[in-house]
Amino acid sequence: MNPPNDQEIITDYLHHGPMTDPRSFAQLYHPLPNDVPALVKTVQGLMVHIFWAGAYQLQLTPERETEVTLRPVWRKLARILELDPSPLTQPREKEQKLVGNCRDFTVLTVSILRARGFPARSRCGFGTYFLPNHYEDHWVLEYWNEPQKRWVMVDAQLDELQQEKLKLAIDPLDMPAGVFVTGGEAWLMAREGKADPDHFGIFDYHGMDFIKGNLLRDLLALNRFEVLPWDIWGILEKPVAEMSAQELAQLDECARICQRADVPAARAFYETHPAYHAPLEWAD
Repeated sequence: MNPPNDQEIITDYLHHGPMTDPRSFAQLYHPLPNDVPALVKTVQGLMVHIFWAGAYQLQLTPERETEVTLRPVWRKLARILELDPSPLTQPREKEQKLVGNCRDFTVLTVSILRARGFPARSRCGFGTYFLPNHYEDHWVLEYWNEPQKRWVMVDAQLDELQQEKLKLAIDPLDMPAGVFVTGGEAWLMAREGKADPDHFGIFDYHGMDFIKGNLLRDLLALNRFEVLPWDIWGILEKPVAEMSAQELAQLDECARICQRADVPAARAFYETHPAYHAPLEWAD
């Protein structure tokens, strides 16, 4: 059997995984625009980031905050329509926007991009543009730009307000290399002494165990299965400090695969390491 070529890999990211499949809500995508900036703006008109709500003068109830636990896109779409049954092309009032986080902006945008003919994939790692000297827990997406023959990185949550608050000097629709560090890159940086593990995380959560979590989430994202930022399963239940040399070497291999976005290797690694498997029922 011949290994998949680059075009087969690119084309494969046109297809939904369990988390991005809109299921019975697929028809909602039909009226949406066909260019990436407009699609990103559409998603920003449907969602509000849970940690940025105050910046929009929005006070969330504990009940509304639980919307960040909705894993699959089809459940997000169902809730979006519960809050406001208008077409997705209609930006919501802030009170009627779905509450989410960076992962949610990413997976909804990836879902729509795939449906509109853009190969796209989620990436889990760390952003360098939120706090100085810090790698913030974060998700972004990549889509294939066919005319330019390259993967373009996009931060779908960064609307004009957030860009202004962060004094952002980069284009969130075409991010330069290095401003977002994937889970694999972060793991290798920390393991090789090139960065302090405690500079990676969010709030009071940081260190090698946190980095390991984002490494595995990125591996799964390359395999089209985007888990929640706080999901724990399999090998994540074992602290790095208690891992054997063999287990650490296995994680190093995983990190190198994710660092270079070697999709065939990422799939082969995932298929042959059951301890890395997340429960499929999470997509239900």
